[in-house]
Amino acid sequence: MVSHTSDEVRGSLYIVATPIGNLDDFTKRAEQTLRNVDYIAAEDTRHTRRLLNHFGIEAKLFSVHDHNEKDKAEYVASLLSEGKNLALVSDAGTPLISDPGYHLVSSLRALGHKVVPVPGSCAVVAALCASGLATDQFFFAGFVPAKSKARRDVFTSWAKQAGTVVFYESTHRIYDSIGDLQVVYGDQANLVLAREITKTFETFLSGSPSQVLQQFDEDANQMKGEFVVMLNLSLPEEDESLQEARRVLTLLLEESLPLKQAAAIAAKFTGGKKNQLYKLALEMQQD
Repeated sequence: MVSHTSDEVRGSLYIVATPIGNLDDFTKRAEQTLRNVDYIAAEDTRHTRRLLNHFGIEAKLFSVHDHNEKDKAEYVASLLSEGKNLALVSDAGTPLISDPGYHLVSSLRALGHKVVPVPGSCAVVAALCASGLATDQFFFAGFVPAKSKARRDVFTSWAKQAGTVVFYESTHRIYDSIGDLQVVYGDQANLVLAREITKTFETFLSGSPSQVLQQFDEDANQMKGEFVVMLNLSLPEEDESLQEARRVLTLLLEESLPLKQAAAIAAKFTGGKKNQLYKLALEMQQD
């Protein structure tokens, strides 16, 4: 069992953050918690077993992942009711942050069980604090859609978002995602990409979408790994009308409308001039 403290309650679920790369980031409290709980609920038991073996921790493991957590909630609740202490871990970082656990924690809290955070590594926070972008307000979007049209729709919805926008992306889609950001916002977006945070090849790339794409083209290795993408959309006031026109045209062109028709419709919505919007649509189509 977990070492007794004055406020310990038996039958608690501990949400334990694990390293996202560098094993030295494993906190003493997290290690001690995993060493002493009765059971560990893991996103992938094989992955977690490697971590436990590294630290010499013996534990009873069972899996809780996206496809079974609703079913496992009743089982976990029964163990807590018996006075067992459990820990929830994901493959890396803080559970529930774009990882499984929401349905489990929500249902357990509704039943009155105690849920205790054991904080530690979190990729979004680690990347953001070293990005140089504003941190007083930020919006975390998790993973964006895999399909280009749906992804552009999400990007477009961020136009009025205050502060820094943060999302996760995979090595297989990072180039196309930055390309879609360029289509939606042109080079007005200020990007910082954090790659392989806390790992051997940790890298920060920055610039406009076209500048980041150029860095990818010059060195394909910069597209390898797991990415935290951060962007500032605080556009200059004089460019707001242009950005609005670009967003409207993006949606219209995705419907395969002729350029003249798209420009005419965009002019009605934005109050812009049709000939200027036609030139903008032509540039966007060429991009």
